[in-house]
Amino acid sequence: MTETSKDQNKTTDTAEEPGEIVGAAVLLEEEQRRNLELMTNLKYLQADFENYRKRVGKEMKDVQELATVELVVSLLSVLDELELAITNAEASGEKGALLDGIRMVHKNLSSTLEREGLRVIESVGKPFDPVLHEAVEKEPGEGVGEAVVVEEIRKGYLFKDRVIRPSMVKVKLVSSGTLKSEAKSSE
Repeated sequence: MTETSKDQNKTTDTAEEPGEIVGAAVLLEEEQRRNLELMTNLKYLQADFENYRKRVGKEMKDVQELATVELVVSLLSVLDELELAITNAEASGEKGALLDGIRMVHKNLSSTLEREGLRVIESVGKPFDPVLHEAVEKEPGEGVGEAVVVEEIRKGYLFKDRVIRPSMVKVKLVSSGTLKSEAKSSE
């Protein structure tokens, strides 16, 4: 081959034909469309994953709270028994280190449960609320009126604003005027 023919071959090898440029543009456009589609899919996957992460976090929190509620409910009987032991010891005139120890254990358990979210339902003197109270006894009252709690038989508890054990109470019917005058005198 001569020198000129080699130069001609080089030019034809590197020179692009108009059809090749159009083909490359079409391929580039397809790749850009595919890239855009993949980016859109990636954004949807990221959003789905974020929603999944939030849902799992909430479910784990709910499971943890349920386990805590179950533990607190099971400890309420221990709290009741400690209160009963203190009441019986005081009624029998018991004094000394054993009673002081029981009081300390009761106080420690109560404060630990309060820090976790346990609160006593205040009942005596309050209007009867079937959500918070369970009426187990009724005292004769003044005809028609509103039921008021006159005695608490067993303490009720709220855990993080949710009733976990209603108060067992004794109620009495009082007229609405009596209830309002008692409320003003207690202020």
